[in-house]
Amino acid sequence: MASLLSRLCATAFAAGLTLTAFAQSTSPVGLWQTIDDETKKAKSSVRITEKDGVISGTIVKIVDPAKQDSKCDECDSDDPRKGKPVIGMTILTDLKKDGDNVWSGGKILDPNNGKSYNAKVTLIEGGKKLEMRGSILFIGRTQTWIRVE
Repeated sequence: MASLLSRLCATAFAAGLTLTAFAQSTSPVGLWQTIDDETKKAKSSVRITEKDGVISGTIVKIVDPAKQDSKCDECDSDDPRKGKPVIGMTILTDLKKDGDNVWSGGKILDPNNGKSYNAKVTLIEGGKKLEMRGSILFIGRTQTWIRVE
């Protein structure tokens, strides 16, 4: 009986891991390491969450120790994030599912220059990476973020 119970527990645990891996491969929810598209170095960690089908992302860590106390000094004066600490700041807002592994229709804020861009995220490589595209009209740039958890 104990052997059967331990096998059932092991099977349930393995099923839970499989479901977690599947959820990660089909959803951007989780912790992501941002990679600067110019320097190709780790820049920050962003936690993406989902509520009522809408995803958002908040900076939870800045890699460069010299920038730990950064504030969004360049944000527009009517933006409530102006002058606020970058760590803890929601920079990704209002994205909704827009096809397989794609979320769009929202905005992303670059706290370095205070500008907001149209945002689109696409899960790639089985959910291990995320392409973050920020654009205004047809001009933009893409960063590849790496899943941390």
